Amino acid sequence: MYGRELVDLRKESRWEFLNTLFSVSEAVAYMQMVDRLDDGTIAAQLGPLDYKGLYKAVGRALFRAHVEGQLKSEIMSKPELFVTPDPELPLALLDQKEAGKKLLLITNSDYHYTDKMMQHSFNRFLPNDMGWRDLFDIVIVSARKPEFFQMSHPMYEVVTGEGLMRPCFKAKTGGLYSGGSAQMVENSLNIHGDEILYVGDHIYTDVSQSKVHLRWRTALICRELEEEFSALIHSRGHRASLVELINQKEVVGDLFNQLRLASQRRTKGRPAQTLAATNLDDHELSESMQKLLIVMQRLDQKIAPMLEADGELFNKRWGFLSRAGFWDKSHLMRQIEKYADIYTSRVSNFLHYTPFMYFRSQEQTLAHDSYSYYCSRFNGSAVDDEVDFMLYKCIFGCKYCSSRPC
Repeated sequence: MYGRELVDLRKESRWEFLNTLFSVSEAVAYMQMVDRLDDGTIAAQLGPLDYKGLYKAVGRALFRAHVEGQLKSEIMSKPELFVTPDPELPLALLDQKEAGKKLLLITNSDYHYTDKMMQHSFNRFLPNDMGWRDLFDIVIVSARKPEFFQMSHPMYEVVTGEGLMRPCFKAKTGGLYSGGSAQMVENSLNIHGDEILYVGDHIYTDVSQSKVHLRWRTALICRELEEEFSALIHSRGHRASLVELINQKEVVGDLFNQLRLASQRRTKGRPAQTLAATNLDDHELSESMQKLLIVMQRLDQKIAPMLEADGELFNKRWGFLSRAGFWDKSHLMRQIEKYADIYTSRVSNFLHYTPFMYFRSQEQTLAHDSYSYYCSRFNGSAVDDEVDFMLYKCIFGCKYCSSRPC
């Protein structure tokens, strides 16, 4: 939209960043209300609103729906309509607990909602009449994340099933608490920093804040990875064909640039970089450049629609979640790489490994790695011979223009 103009979004008050799935409902509600604002059908009692004021009004309405319990009451009444349990999740956590790990549940939800959801999702899959509370050494509800990681709020112990509480200053194993802070958790367990792995599904509230303020190790849960991974697998043929065409264009483009440089040097009486280009007369040089331009145009005609279609198996409008265009990473993916030590689609994936597994990151490739690999296969003179051969092949007959020379 802005071409080559650099737009600093951090200093632009008109922008709002909706970079998590929790923002989807807010965005959809706002879009619908924008249509009503444009049509003049918003109730007069809301007062005069511009687009920014409307966005704030939508945010306040959604916040009230959460705080006043309307949304959660409906979910609690029929959890089977809203929650799809993962039978392997409790077993994955049980392996970790039996291996000597201390497990904590830290949630912003209140006790009644947490208990209802955990009973529905956990209890039937645990062995020997275990309940979900038996899995966790400490449970903290109403945590008020992300403030939980930065500030110190009072901690209360939940002492009855009805949710009655009393003040306390230190969490104990087996306890159920409300509020508090991450610092209280560290002091209660006598562990700090990278001794703790925090698992969450919100890139800001869970992962970035615990990493930035406490240096905890972090794991991000992103369920959409499963659908994206499936789409990537089914797109392998398409992407492989696209990469081949792009590589072909790079080869042809490099040959064209060699001839262009040869033409430039010839005007100054200097030889070209390659022997094949040096041996061409002016007419052959000009004709070869024109034919190479035609080849690149034909390749562009094939590449453009394939680039447009890339990612449609995941989302027809936006493409892949983890990619921006064909080569680059999306903003979300860069955030994940920056703040998450590990990421996966669901906690139960840990069941496929032992609880003693040490996960190491893959080797990080750099821009010059591919060049060093290429140079390990060819010495300097061989590289020059390879370029000469490709130029000769393109001038005197190649696969891009049927049986005729380029």
